[in-house]
Amino acid sequence: MQNIDIQSLCIYARQFAGLDDDKITVLHHIHPDVCPHLQEVTDIFYERLQGIPKTADFVAGQVENLKKTHLTWLNELLTSDFGVEYTRKLYHVGDLHVKVRLPVEFMAGAMVIIQSEMVRIFGELYAEDQGKLVAATQALNAATGFSLLVMQESYQSSSLAAELENFLKITGMSRTLFDNLANAYRKKP
Repeated sequence: MQNIDIQSLCIYARQFAGLDDDKITVLHHIHPDVCPHLQEVTDIFYERLQGIPKTADFVAGQVENLKKTHLTWLNELLTSDFGVEYTRKLYHVGDLHVKVRLPVEFMAGAMVIIQSEMVRIFGELYAEDQGKLVAATQALNAATGFSLLVMQESYQSSSLAAELENFLKITGMSRTLFDNLANAYRKKP
């Protein structure tokens, strides 16, 4: 993992996603209602991924293990405090996605699938309470937006670091020389 100010990233992602304490409280309150449906969301999620040719190869042969991780994350999405530790964990996930060469757009696409299924469930659970339906949907959008922002930041940083390492390896340039050249370039007016 790259050197990153996780605290600042956490604050930035929460601000950008509109994830405030009220929305986090909503997520915590709806968790008991939604929890029995999270396995269904996970099953549909991986069913969809297996049906998309570009994603099927990434999940082939490991769907059952991935489902366990995904289900754990969905529960965390509804119970997290969205603080530094959760941000660090998501940052690590973005880094792992780079290591397995998962295309960056898969993360955004995954969030769309999750949001779609969760909103459908909210509609079933809270059809008689429009206020709760809207609050749950807004809280979910903020939480998934936060998660996506953190993972994409990590993905971008990890991708750039990997490209730099390849460049240094190919050119035979030392990291020190590269850093000195980069610093000299930044100092130019």
